[in-house]
Amino acid sequence: MQQSPIIQAQNLTYEFISYDNHIRVLQNLNLSILTGEQVAIIGSSGSGKSTLLSLLAGLDVPTSGSVQIQSKPFSSLDEDGRAAIRAKNMGFVFQSFQLLPSLTALENVMLPLQLKSNPNAKVLSLEALKKVGLSERVQHYPKQLSGGEQQRVAIARAFATQPSILFADEPTGNLDNTTGQVIIELLFKMNREAGTTLVLVTHDVHLANRCQRQLRLENGVLAELAPELVSK
Repeated sequence: MQQSPIIQAQNLTYEFISYDNHIRVLQNLNLSILTGEQVAIIGSSGSGKSTLLSLLAGLDVPTSGSVQIQSKPFSSLDEDGRAAIRAKNMGFVFQSFQLLPSLTALENVMLPLQLKSNPNAKVLSLEALKKVGLSERVQHYPKQLSGGEQQRVAIARAFATQPSILFADEPTGNLDNTTGQVIIELLFKMNREAGTTLVLVTHDVHLANRCQRQLRLENGVLAELAPELVSK
């Protein structure tokens, strides 16, 4: 029996107007991602990688075409409908961490669970922070944490809700090489243990090679690459 894709984009096009110029970022893009796959989307700066991630995650809507999640309409829903599916199915790790500065590490991790009225929000959040090695930092605020520690909090927050899909946008972009490597090992370890579908946007070909599939986005067109060709 053929497995249905957890994410499917069909004829995805995204355009905008800037200073009377019509700019097409993506054009007639098609993509299918199966449950449990690890997929890297690579490309040069400005190629539209983050735009594609935003469309797949329902943070933005396409000019034309569609996105389905678990074979159900997604991009055609209103913002409330897309937000409900994101809360149920998706976790996020961003380059800029996206932690709320007025909340402690524990409170940042608890927030998405509390929004879902999960009665075990604190217990699950403490467990997630323990997994990323921050049991002793749960009451610290983001400004009291290093960049690597902030990204650990973000990873804990992403996995605490047990998402079926994890979107990671340049997760090591604000970290030095040594810290970035530690974060990547942690991200892939937790993703492997949870069996989460991973969609990773990066310009780092070495990071992309950690994924099962590698796709290159250039000039609005997405092409699948053989692993040995990613570094070329």
